Amino acid sequence: MSVTVQPAEELPGWRYPRAHPSLPESNATILVPHAPGWWRKALAFAGPGYLVAVGYMDPGNWATDLAGGARFGYALLSVVLVSNLMAILLQALALRLGIVTGRDLAQACRDHYSRRVSFALWVLCEIAIAACDLAEVIGSAIALNLLFGIPLLLGVCLTALDVLLILAFQHRGFRYLEAFIVALVITIGACFALELMLARPDFGAVARGLVPTARIVTDPGMLYIAIGILGATVMPHNLYLHSSIVQTRRIGSDLASKREAIHFATFDSTVALFFAFFINAAILILSAATFHWTGHQGVADIGDAHSLLAPLLGTTFASGLFAVALLASGQNSTITGTLAGQIVMEGFLDIRLPPWLRRLITRLIAIVPAVIVTALYGEKGTGSLLILSQVILSLQLSFAVVPLVQFTGDRAKMGRFVTGPLLKGLAWLTAAAIIGLNGWLLLGTLRAWRA
Repeated sequence: MSVTVQPAEELPGWRYPRAHPSLPESNATILVPHAPGWWRKALAFAGPGYLVAVGYMDPGNWATDLAGGARFGYALLSVVLVSNLMAILLQALALRLGIVTGRDLAQACRDHYSRRVSFALWVLCEIAIAACDLAEVIGSAIALNLLFGIPLLLGVCLTALDVLLILAFQHRGFRYLEAFIVALVITIGACFALELMLARPDFGAVARGLVPTARIVTDPGMLYIAIGILGATVMPHNLYLHSSIVQTRRIGSDLASKREAIHFATFDSTVALFFAFFINAAILILSAATFHWTGHQGVADIGDAHSLLAPLLGTTFASGLFAVALLASGQNSTITGTLAGQIVMEGFLDIRLPPWLRRLITRLIAIVPAVIVTALYGEKGTGSLLILSQVILSLQLSFAVVPLVQFTGDRAKMGRFVTGPLLKGLAWLTAAAIIGLNGWLLLGTLRAWRA
């Protein structure tokens, strides 16, 4: 059952009736300067894109990048680039929905679909967020083990402390949380910049790797990893997250203010996602330069990569940098994943719980399975759990992408900001490609398990 609303251009500042704001404790809390000055306004809108970008450089992406570089050198860099361009497009649609309608993607689904459909979408989304968060929890635990020798089970439990971090930063203001995330992103970037200096890759070959080749399609092994890179790139929770956190900026309700907000938020998102591209590309380049030509083409495990970096690059500093980057990546992703869990729960169910309780529930959904599997099966079990989490994400992605493309192409919801024919066509093409590739990856994984 759909909710009929007036077009956005006929009612500036349009909101659904009796609607609670998304992420209420942070909604419209950051002032945007009215005085002219491009850079001042760009800085005011900078931040949400980096919270989203961490989902594109999380530990779940590391395995595919490591495997792609170790087995095929720089050839799959073009796949990393294409997947990043897809992400830029979908995140731009997510922020557009949030700014124009004042609703995050979860709220928009609840308002548009029947209660039964909305509830089903919520259940699927919670499962996907929990699955995604498993990769971040396990990645952080592995990093703590590599750096400090902390047992995996204890490391998994320690990752729950990010709930306290979120509460502390948001109590002081959403800008503090954004600053913390950006600091960790910079840390990851700095670590891999130093790693690349130590690895000394062939930058001519790197440049050639950015150009797609027919071998990616004709070589079954390369195609499978390429699909894995594409399939693991766009995380469904990022779409819900971005459509909400762009609303932390206090903007006017007139059309000009919304147009300006979309412009600067898109700039923020694009810059942040290109930084994420650098991180993913750096992981693949490091793997190619270090493992591909030294007889270690089978490296795909994070622990194996960490242990081999020091002897192959001739310094223990390389392994340390790798572990620090992994810890920063895992912690960053768990924070944003917990925040996305709150947005989804409130958006689909329209319930209001104390912030600490919402985040504790979201955190436990991810940590409890990780604790059980780690306690029972150890490191081998966590590896299998990581594979399962990526399969679950593949199943859920279409249930986030399709509503997003549908809503942003609906003039009744978006008014003058509805996507044009070209952008709408690209969006549906991107959605179809991601859904098809994820389906292919899922089938391949199921075949591998049966074998």
